[in-house]
Amino acid sequence: MVLSALRGALGFLTRLPVQGTERSWEAFRRTPVAFVLAGYVVGGIAALPLALPLPLPTTAALYLGTLYLLTGVTHVDGLADTADASVVHDESTDRERRRSVLKDSETGVGGTLAVALVLATLALGTLGMAGAGPRVALSLAIAAEVGSKAGMATLVCLGDAAHEGLGSALTEHADATALVPVFLAGLPVVALAAPLGTPAVVAAFLGGPCVALLVLRWARSTLGGVSGDVFGATNELGRVVGVHAGVVAWTLL
Repeated sequence: MVLSALRGALGFLTRLPVQGTERSWEAFRRTPVAFVLAGYVVGGIAALPLALPLPLPTTAALYLGTLYLLTGVTHVDGLADTADASVVHDESTDRERRRSVLKDSETGVGGTLAVALVLATLALGTLGMAGAGPRVALSLAIAAEVGSKAGMATLVCLGDAAHEGLGSALTEHADATALVPVFLAGLPVVALAAPLGTPAVVAAFLGGPCVALLVLRWARSTLGGVSGDVFGATNELGRVVGVHAGVVAWTLL
């Protein structure tokens, strides 16, 4: 069941040539912990450039390139749509207008700005990771990726769908009790910590779930619940916050 769910998660979250089936999709959407397991795979592959003896800007560029070649742009599109919806300001029809903006295929100023800021901020965070040395950089990158996927799983377990669609497909079978295996699956990431680096790795991991709780609160009040776009935004924002939280903790602690 878990292996089938992981196959479904990798088929959904990445562009890896995984043979997705109806069975693996069903297993995935009923098994929130599969998000976290997929995070180890994504984080491990994407972080490989951080181990290369290259100039820091080159390392950062290779990390970003590998990450988005691996994951595609679906989640970034979700970030853009969510950001466009967030800038709607019509008090009388806010919720309906925001939902209609989410479905609009055109990217507005809010979405463009959000994507640019997230990519620039992630690049700067990657420079900070790379500057801490290969082992620390690998640990933080994997922890941030696992944490961002734990954030998506948090939405699955605690969120209600705003409407029929991907959001409802992911949330209808889970509840808060499913968070226990989600966070247990995140514990091995601490073993990746470099000497004296445990607080930094924990901070990098917790960035994703913390972002998810904030996004969930916003989505409930403004959209009436979560959607596929909200999941994508949580993934992108959780990764960025995780990377910076890890770098700051490493620097200060």
